[in-house]
Amino acid sequence: MAERVLIVDDEESMRFVLRRALEKEGYDVEVATTGEAALALAAEQRFDLVLLDIRMPGVSGLDVLSTLRSNGAASAEANGGRGQTPTGPEVIILTAQNTMKNAVEAMKRGAYDYLTKPVDLDELKVLVRKALDARALASQVETLKAEVREKYDQEYSLVGQSEPMQQIFKLIGKVAKSDVTVLIEGESGTGKELIARSLHYHSDRLGKPFVAVNCAAIPRDLLEAELFGFEKGSFTGAVERRIGRFEQAHGGTLFLDEIGEMPLELQAKLLRVIQEREIDRVGSKGTIPIDVRIVAATNQDLRALVQQRRFREDLFYRLDVARITVPPLRERREDIPALADFFLSRFRGELGAGGKSLSKEALRLLMAHHWPGNVRELENTLKRAVVLSSNPTLLPEDFPELLATRGQGPRIDDLSLEELLEVKLRRFLDQMEGLSLSGIYAQVIEVVERPLLKLILERTGGNQVRAAEILGINRNTLRKKLSLLGVPVRGTRGGSRENGGKAALSPREGGGRAGQDL
Repeated sequence: MAERVLIVDDEESMRFVLRRALEKEGYDVEVATTGEAALALAAEQRFDLVLLDIRMPGVSGLDVLSTLRSNGAASAEANGGRGQTPTGPEVIILTAQNTMKNAVEAMKRGAYDYLTKPVDLDELKVLVRKALDARALASQVETLKAEVREKYDQEYSLVGQSEPMQQIFKLIGKVAKSDVTVLIEGESGTGKELIARSLHYHSDRLGKPFVAVNCAAIPRDLLEAELFGFEKGSFTGAVERRIGRFEQAHGGTLFLDEIGEMPLELQAKLLRVIQEREIDRVGSKGTIPIDVRIVAATNQDLRALVQQRRFREDLFYRLDVARITVPPLRERREDIPALADFFLSRFRGELGAGGKSLSKEALRLLMAHHWPGNVRELENTLKRAVVLSSNPTLLPEDFPELLATRGQGPRIDDLSLEELLEVKLRRFLDQMEGLSLSGIYAQVIEVVERPLLKLILERTGGNQVRAAEILGINRNTLRKKLSLLGVPVRGTRGGSRENGGKAALSPREGGGRAGQDL
């Protein structure tokens, strides 16, 4: 198919000369006399190149250029940027005024180049060919990027329908295109490296290296040489020059995993690299400029490490420009079915295991497990079951390690208050399955409120004013709750002043079914 060129000029003689010259070169040429007409044609037809006069009645050439660029970018975004240049057709500006202002403005708005009138036709033909070749190359690059993204989506996709994961997806979308440093927090196995890769593959650095370094896996005395490289003879064993991970990642992304394990003296050098955008190889006398986006991750509380003087405060703030906190799997159990489907689908290709699926009972077993190893543990558990089981449908007995721990649950000391409540509520709901759950919200709130009010009153020595302040409620509200829930308070012998001296008993004599099971 012939490449298509649009000539936009209000001079008939110029349109005639340019059209004849380009048609002789084999191009499919259309013409327009005004900016408005050019935009109308561009909206209806595809053009690879536009020759655009600056000075025309009505809409100027520079304004047409801006509109073509913005429309092209919007079209590429709507199509996911797959296989097309994000700027639409290339544009060559034609001007009779060879001024710096015109040249600067044209290039600033996205023109490929500009020519002054009268146009040298040989020069025009060479420039048109270069512009079209550049556009074709850009299109190939976009196609390759789309293929890389598709491969990434298949192999490294982030999976999750829960609200915390949806928030993470939004954060990735907001910061991926910028070069700000990102700090990813989360327990081991939650997928911090996947998020780092997602930031890279959705950035303009796609096609450049993604280099991952685990700061905890490299001996402390070798980490500097690993990151920055070294010169031959700089230390015993340095028999040749070696470039470090920073240079390997030039133009791309460097992922520093377990950043909290980096020695303090090396933290100072990393801070300088972030500030100066240059590195020093070990044993080198000069500096090397680098262009690297840094994404760091940790399973520790860096703020606590700063307080303990084990992590530099200035480096922490340099890394903590954008923060992504990844919740553990036990806090987003609703993602387990989707994660399981994703892994089983991937294993079909990797392991040649056929189309294995989960039974309802097996899925219920997965949902009940605490997953201290998070998503990584889930993946390995499913992989082991797929490899060892001959069943097309995975059953609970295909997960003996989960059956062995079923009912034991995690240690109470390992759980947060929210997690502990979830464990108890889950057991209560399982026991109530098949029975009427009418009014369960009020029952559960009552059972949680009663021990809370009791403990706060104990802490305040029965001072209801102080207790109301701690709880953040009105004192009269507190009195009503104490009376309604039958919480004992200090007062006259044998009972509470607030309860008229009567013994304080629960209206449900201990909380009813909910109190017993929770």
